[in-house]
Amino acid sequence: MIIEQIYTGCLAQGAYYIESNGEVAIIDPLREVQDYIDRAANNNAKIKYIFETHFHADFVSGHVTLAEKTGAEIIYGPTAKTDFDAIIAKDNEVFKVGDITITVLHTPGHTMESSCYLLKDENGKNHALFSGDTLFLGDVGRPDLAQKSDVTEKDLAGFLFDSLRNKVMPLADDVIVYPAHGAGSACGKNLSKETIGTIGNQKETNYALRADMTKEEFVKEVTDGLLPPPAYFPLNVKLNKEGYKSIDEVLENSAKPLSVEAFEIHANETNALILDVRHQSEFIKGFIPQSIFIGLGGTFAPWVGALIKDIKQPILLVTPEGEEEATIIRLSRVGFDNVLGYLKGSFSSWQEAGKEIDTLESISADVLEEKIKDKMPVFDVRKPGEFSSEHINVAESTPLDFLNNHISEFPKKGKFYVHCAGGYRSVIAASILKARGFHNVVDVAGGYAAIRNTTIERTAVVCPSTLK
Repeated sequence: MIIEQIYTGCLAQGAYYIESNGEVAIIDPLREVQDYIDRAANNNAKIKYIFETHFHADFVSGHVTLAEKTGAEIIYGPTAKTDFDAIIAKDNEVFKVGDITITVLHTPGHTMESSCYLLKDENGKNHALFSGDTLFLGDVGRPDLAQKSDVTEKDLAGFLFDSLRNKVMPLADDVIVYPAHGAGSACGKNLSKETIGTIGNQKETNYALRADMTKEEFVKEVTDGLLPPPAYFPLNVKLNKEGYKSIDEVLENSAKPLSVEAFEIHANETNALILDVRHQSEFIKGFIPQSIFIGLGGTFAPWVGALIKDIKQPILLVTPEGEEEATIIRLSRVGFDNVLGYLKGSFSSWQEAGKEIDTLESISADVLEEKIKDKMPVFDVRKPGEFSSEHINVAESTPLDFLNNHISEFPKKGKFYVHCAGGYRSVIAASILKARGFHNVVDVAGGYAAIRNTTIERTAVVCPSTLK
């Protein structure tokens, strides 16, 4: 038996390759599926099943393409409805993969079709639980993504409580837990950086699995402090239910090198957004006016989804040379397929052609230390929980996730300063503000990590777990 977790840090997502005696099951595959096909071929094995734990909201899964390319059957849990051929399994239905079996455990709560998959080894012993977004390490799935007129987030939280108590917690402590996400995912609040655990460890450490917890306490704790989900989530759910273009077709349509002249014509004659994905240190030195920075080096795809929102938005790319196809693939993972092309020769070709450029002023934390004495305004674009834990005394909280809600708070005249934790998100925020006409924005390089090394007055540190 082979179990491989294929973890994608940008999405904080775990897909799984399971092989036994020449047969393979894939759980929650990414949209680009060739890696799974190659793994099976290298082992002279055949992909038999594609298990989906639920209709994912944060990424476009590869189930449809993988089924088309391999003939494998797609399996969802009870109540799922798809526009493509799939097995809608019954609760406790068993599927054989070589010498092992995988049992469907219907665990509604995160969504109504959410299911975990219990792997039993060749001896029939419970070996591993692929828990999807039902159980994470340190947390459970948020219960607010599948609300309907007759089902509230509190209803879903109640279903999740029952699912965990009746289906998951009775499993033996040594059963391995393989979740769909780790820290950084917007599908939960308090996910661990670890990506593999055990049932026993989760019973000891996961707040949502406390043995003495009542359903009322669970519902309150699980729903408390939930931030609004990113706007692209329902659009990804729709693609996962209805189907989508293959990644091969997306690349054929999008991986088009554009000369400076062609790029400029596209920018002027379409409503395309210019997305610059180079490193922030390169972006601040020079960029095409009105372009938005979201660098490949950070959690790129989720920020694209959170900030651009409309997956049909036409996009023109400025990428590091050699990263053009990788950028298009990473955009497609969250459903952004409408890339019109990329600037051939990257930003240097634009400069060499003598075209207009813009720059972003960036200062060190030491310089900010002097500016603050003159009562210059400071804006913190970290998440609300980060701000609550510790922040500059005079800073205003304007989280990047909800920057549009704070536009009126930024001054039109006089310089103002933005910072995040390390310098990535603040450059994203500054690029958006510049595109909106705020040419008086200044980035603080190194973010709060650098600010801590100054004498700038800050609030006392508050442990996030004590915040309510």
